Amino acid sequence: MAETVLFLALFSLASWVYLCGLRGGFWRADQRLAPDGGQTTGAHVVAIVPARNEEAYVGRALRALLAQKGVELHVVLVDDHSHDRTRAVAEALAAEAGGRLTVTGTAPLPGGWTGKLWALEEGVRVAGRVDAHAEYLLLTDADVEIGPSTLRRLLAKAGRERLDLASLMVELDHRGVWGRLLIPAFVFFFQKLYPFRWVADLSKATAAAAGGCILVRRAALERAGGVGAIRGALIDDCALAAAVKRSGGRIWLGLADDARSLRDNRRLSSIWDVVARTAYTQLNHAPTLLAGTLAGMMVTYLVPPLATLLWPLHGSAAAAAVGGAAWLLMMLCYRPTLRCYGQPTAAGTLLPLAGLLYSLMTASSAVRHWRGRGGHWKGRVYPTPVRSDSGEVRVE
Repeated sequence: MAETVLFLALFSLASWVYLCGLRGGFWRADQRLAPDGGQTTGAHVVAIVPARNEEAYVGRALRALLAQKGVELHVVLVDDHSHDRTRAVAEALAAEAGGRLTVTGTAPLPGGWTGKLWALEEGVRVAGRVDAHAEYLLLTDADVEIGPSTLRRLLAKAGRERLDLASLMVELDHRGVWGRLLIPAFVFFFQKLYPFRWVADLSKATAAAAGGCILVRRAALERAGGVGAIRGALIDDCALAAAVKRSGGRIWLGLADDARSLRDNRRLSSIWDVVARTAYTQLNHAPTLLAGTLAGMMVTYLVPPLATLLWPLHGSAAAAAVGGAAWLLMMLCYRPTLRCYGQPTAAGTLLPLAGLLYSLMTASSAVRHWRGRGGHWKGRVYPTPVRSDSGEVRVE
């Protein structure tokens, strides 16, 4: 037993040495907008906001967009057949916005499309009518509140670095016990999966974006095939980034400092549902990838604390020491992300627990898929996704 524990502890430590040194510096959490942003080009922007049953948040989201400073912006709210007062709230704001906010709906959802992407497709069409000269589109969500200088700073970065797509992972609600435990870990895992420096590197295939805030050059979107090119993608933000990068576009992804999600994450179930909706899709619905991912998570995150704390049971001082070293390295890697969310370094001791819970969410995602409930979101259950020739998972 002692030899097995030592082997697993050594494997875990080697994994953390690799992650810290050879995974694009993902753990630094240092990809951010410049504080002042610099000068913009004066380009026109149309913000497209798909919304389905967002009555609780849509008012704040739209007011934040209309309050953007230093940009020429028109906002298009696309109501995706909401059952609540989402459209009424938006139309009331439109009446006060002096023509800067257009509210529209969508035709019935056609086969092969997800609801959000069908709404975005309608938004792109409307954008061409409300401002034919708009060089950029801002794709955002109806539950995201963007700070007043965020768009100007994004535009400045896109212009300065000739970016075709610039995206921000907005700050997620991290109140309550579950929010404090799981949300920084979610951001950490996302950065590990898609190292932000690799996203911006044209020599790397890695591509990702965060759907809450995506600024895309209109010509680049058209060159990538438009929204229709990813119409069935369940992980639509990363699919869009991949399409733009494959078509030769320069992309960038960073962490926001003045843009936040309004969605409440204080309940475990709310976080669980978001992750379980697409986690198995991320694994291409492959049981072998699922098994490998779960085993990897266990070795990487659970072995270090178990090897350390259970020393009296396995009796190997070497295994306990190696496990402790891996646990410490894990905490040091997690520290920059914890700082982003105002948490102390000591909170890193709980990352293994967060890793266990996310592993259970991933397993739950697979079970939902096998039961025909994969992709369930806001009253819709999408058909079983298939993998296209380009490697993208989409509904058909």
